Amino acid sequence: MKTRTFIAIVSLGALSVGQSWAAQTIKMQVDGLVCAFCGSAIEKKLRSNAATDDVLVSLEHKIVALSLKDGQDLADELLRKQITDAGYLVKSIERVPDTLDSLRAGLKAR
Repeated sequence: MKTRTFIAIVSLGALSVGQSWAAQTIKMQVDGLVCAFCGSAIEKKLRSNAATDDVLVSLEHKIVALSLKDGQDLADELLRKQITDAGYLVKSIERVPDTLDSLRAGLKAR
């Protein structure tokens, strides 16, 4: 019985490590986005990070999301600083299991 428990714990640990190396999506609620220029400025800033794979900006929903390259991460503090320095207010930052494509589809359905 102890062997089975040990194997189960090791297996779960391996799964969680594998998931942490998978690509991530970071979704942020941002106030102050009012025009296409605002969106372009934020997109350009976020794309300058080496870990960034793709960026989504929704002016209508006040959402900025980015996907990270496999095995990469960006600190919340860095993202908050980049967006705040550009003149916008970050209301929330969360890591979500969705891809940018699924986020885009969900926003279009709203």
